[in-house]
This record gives sequence, C-alpha cells and structure tokens, in this order.
Amino acid sequence: MVVTVIGVGLIGGSMALGLKEMGMASQVIGVGRNTSSQAKALALHIVDVVLPLDEAVKKADIIYIAIPVDATIDVVLQVMDLIHDDQIVIDAGSTKFALCTAVKDHPRRKQFVASHPMWGTEFSGPEAAVKGAFAGRACVICEKEKSSESALNIVENLYKKLNMHIIYMNAHNHDVHAAYISHISHITSFALANTVLEKEKEEDAIFEMAGGGFESTVRLAKSNAAMWAPIFMQNKENVLDVLNEHISQLRKFKASLEKENMDYLIELIEKANQIKRILK
Repeated sequence: MVVTVIGVGLIGGSMALGLKEMGMASQVIGVGRNTSSQAKALALHIVDVVLPLDEAVKKADIIYIAIPVDATIDVVLQVMDLIHDDQIVIDAGSTKFALCTAVKDHPRRKQFVASHPMWGTEFSGPEAAVKGAFAGRACVICEKEKSSESALNIVENLYKKLNMHIIYMNAHNHDVHAAYISHISHITSFALANTVLEKEKEEDAIFEMAGGGFESTVRLAKSNAAMWAPIFMQNKENVLDVLNEHISQLRKFKASLEKENMDYLIELIEKANQIKRILK
C-alpha cells in the first residue's frame, strides 16, 4: 500500500521507517513543513518522494498525520475533504478530545482513526526518527466505534505489526490520563531545568556534577517547545488539575523539611516507593 506521512519528524519519520521495514508500505510519500525537513527525510530514506499535500493525499491508501496538535485539526479536516471512499486517515497526536470533537460530524468520519502511539524522545526532526521505535509500546485508539470496521481493522493490524499493544478509550479519558502520565512529566522536567539554570549560574559545574538521576529527570527538558506548548494549551484543564495536585505534593515535602519532621518525610518517600508496583 502507499502511505502518505504528513509530518516527517520524530513520530512520522519513525512510523515511515517502521512501515517500510515491516513491508507494509510499497511507497512512502512525505509532506513536510519546509524544504529543509523534506530534504532530510529524503536523504535519510525515510520517505521515497516528497509531494504537495493535495497530490500526496490523492496517491495514498493511508494518510498518517503526525504534526503539532495546534495544526492537526485543520490538516485532518483538510485531508478528510480530499479523500475518496477507500482511503484511511490516521492521526498520532498527544491530545484527542478537541480533535475528535472537530471531526465528529464530518461526512467521512468513519474513515478516520484517532490514535496515539505512546512513544517519543526529547529529540525532533527527521534525523530523530529511528527504526523499531514502537515495539513493545502502547497505542491508544479513541472512539473506535466511530470508525468503520474495515478502517479500524487495518489500523489495528498496522500497529500490531509494529509490535504495539492497543488500548481503547474515549477521547476525554485519553486526555485525562495523558495529562497524568506524559504531560506533567514534561512540565516538571521543564520547571526543574529552569530551576537549576536559575540557581546554578556556573553551567560547567552542572555538567561536572550531573549524575544519572539528574540527567534522566531533566532529559525531557530538551523536548521541542513548538510541539509541547500546544499540547499543554489544548489539554489545559486536565494539565492544570494535575499541576495543582503536583504542587500540593511538593508543599508536603517542603513542610516536612521546614518542620524537620523526619517521620513525615520518610512516609512521603515510602508512599512514592509504591510506584514500583506499576513501574517494575
């Protein structure tokens, strides 16, 4: 099948590589945001050809959209206006409620599958794309009942061949859960990086002292602002809810130190240790 990938960066590029490696795409057509990213995608053999959006959609069996969420709604609607009866549109965005609401009354809604492959790194652009990126990861499919059976089967098969396991949920619940397990992690990482950079003016000292724990905690702070700021804004209510709880937890640690309450500090840490039941 011919697959058009709109957005040839980290997610879209890795998807293109995966589909080619697994023999699921006879040709991958790329649509990039600028000539530089398009040229890189071609040079890295992520895509076979680059075309304008209208032409790329016309030639494809599947259109895979992996762009920042603030642009996704307009592009998905534009693509769905262009497709014919046998084509399938998939998105890979990190927020789902606004998108699913926007497309709910489109006459070709059944040809659209809202998905979120739960994988990513702090890097961006075509050069960040890697083979085997999605193996062993979860993929959330939202509102499966609103997609046609044939479209859903094809998309499920695509993700399963990439060795992903599929989770189904409605768009609202997806955004709530994403705020807790993904979005808050990025905000925390950005905030911690800013805290350290503000207090540690001597950057060389940071690099010399930084150990594995610090590096793993702030790794996400290198993530692309153009991608993450729109995610936070589009999922604002859920992110604010999680942030309020996070701030409450930070205040508990602050209070235990201010009052020199060792027992409470140990209690907080041991409660946090229970995450080992989930993250083994």
